[in-house]
Amino acid sequence: MPTLSIFYGIIIRMYYFDNQQHNFPHIHAEYGESRAVFSLADGELLAGELPKNKRKLVEAWIEIHREELIADWQLAINGQEPFKIDPLK
Repeated sequence: MPTLSIFYGIIIRMYYFDNQQHNFPHIHAEYGESRAVFSLADGELLAGELPKNKRKLVEAWIEIHREELIADWQLAINGQEPFKIDPLK
């Protein structure tokens, strides 16, 4: 499971071949013991939970990097290594 970015203690990952569980482009975010899945289309929380302030950071990061994330999604579902994406600063 490649790590795409790390910022403010949040780890953003994208699984290879991960188009079965949610059926559309998404990322996995981890913060401490919290885990969540977010849609790339609109940043919507699909599953799990993060502290509210961390969730807002992930949503903003998705908005800023949506095109890069969609490109990485295509790589990942084809079993290729996705590119790293700049963290939120």
